[in-house]
Amino acid sequence: MSRRLWALPVVVALAIGGSVAVAQGATTLNATVGPGFTIGMKKGSSKVTSLRAGSYTIKVSDKSNIHNFHLTGPGVNKKTSVPSTGTTTWNVTLKKGTYRFVCDPHAQMMKGSFTVH
Repeated sequence: MSRRLWALPVVVALAIGGSVAVAQGATTLNATVGPGFTIGMKKGSSKVTSLRAGSYTIKVSDKSNIHNFHLTGPGVNKKTSVPSTGTTTWNVTLKKGTYRFVCDPHAQMMKGSFTVH
């Protein structure tokens, strides 16, 4: 029985370490809304137009209290709130299909999209 007890922390540590490594390996996308009437998403310094399916970390920088960033697509419906500003981080799994992002109050002029293959 004592052998099993010492092995339990090792198994737990390996399980936790493995899940942390997977989360840290996700590609980061940077989304911004505001100031002014701007909205976009970049991977590094490039505008996102097409991505591979998989896990992503999206860092949203909401720079205006009159805008929000709303991302929708297969299995994803995430948004920041209109009166708030600041940085929000989402961990998402993007599946094949089309994703759209908008500022809800200004959706006619503040919008974008990308495809996942």
